[in-house]
Amino acid sequence: MRLPSHRVPLFRAAHGRTGDKGDRSNISVIAWHPELYPLLVEQITPEAVAAQFQHRAPSGVQRFLLPRLHAMNFVLDGVLDGGVNDALNLDAHGKALSFLLLDMTLEVPEALLHRLAGPREG
Repeated sequence: MRLPSHRVPLFRAAHGRTGDKGDRSNISVIAWHPELYPLLVEQITPEAVAAQFQHRAPSGVQRFLLPRLHAMNFVLDGVLDGGVNDALNLDAHGKALSFLLLDMTLEVPEALLHRLAGPREG
């Protein structure tokens, strides 16, 4: 029997930070509460992140788990249009990419809904 759950935007379960080096972006995802971390590990996989960024055509996506911090770091290669010196886009550093990642959805069991942060949906 499957327990009741709800799909929520990832930003309700985690926050993020973004950095860059050349044409590589790294995006950290940090759980708002330790009990949410296993859901992030299970559902926010390198494959899921690659699919979320498919329009940026990453040449690779790696994930590094940081369980003691209840966080993970994704390294996306080839997503910054060549990097700061080559890119013609408005966000050459890719700072807004964390918002794109945090827009992914997460399946959260009812028992953990009280651990979510941020605005609730109507």
